[in-house]
Amino acid sequence: MTQKSLTQMKYGETGVVTELLGSRHDLNCLGIRKGKPLKMITRQPIKGPVVVLADGVEVAMGLEIAARVMVESE
Repeated sequence: MTQKSLTQMKYGETGVVTELLGSRHDLNCLGIRKGKPLKMITRQPIKGPVVVLADGVEVAMGLEIAARVMVESE
């Protein structure tokens, strides 16, 4: 398993949140918490957004926020 930021995940890749860097408030409001499994839906290369599937819900976030989410992928 490899640890990386959410911005480094590829389309269709799955992982589990291992760490939230910086302020956690924004991420908690989006339903992103340590231990939560995620699946990458789409990642736009320039200014975002990054869209992940968390508990059956699509969550969109900007690149700055996604870069603060560390995941362990398979």
